[in-house]
Amino acid sequence: MDPMIDRMGGEDTVHLLVDHFYDLIETLPQGRAIMEMHLKGHGLSHVRPAQFEFLCGFFGGRRYYHERHGHMNLREIHAHVEIRAADAEDWLAVMDRALGDVGVDAAIRDQLNSTFRRAALMLVNTP
Repeated sequence: MDPMIDRMGGEDTVHLLVDHFYDLIETLPQGRAIMEMHLKGHGLSHVRPAQFEFLCGFFGGRRYYHERHGHMNLREIHAHVEIRAADAEDWLAVMDRALGDVGVDAAIRDQLNSTFRRAALMLVNTP
C-alpha cells in the first residue's frame, strides 16, 4: 500500500494543509488558545515549517523533522507546553476542517482524524 502522503497528494498537499491549518488557527475562535501557546513558547516563526516537516514523516514521507531534530517524539516536542483536553479538542476540530477544506478524501480524513485523536489526547498534560 502506498504511504499516506502519496494517497493524500504528496508534499504539495501537506504544504496546503499546514498553511490552511495555521490560517484557521490564526482566525478561528478554536485557534485562540493554540496561538497563545505558540506565543508563550518558541513563537510563530518556526511553526509552519516544523509542522510541514513533522507531518511529511508522520504521513510516511521523508522524515525532515527527524533529520533536523533527531527524533519525532511528540511528547518531547510539546513538553514545554501546558495542554488541556479542550486544547486538544480545539486542535482536532481545526485540523479536521483544514483536511476537509483542502480536499483530503473522506476515507483518508477519517483515518487521519482517528490517528490525530490518539496523538492529541496523549499530549494532554494539564487538567
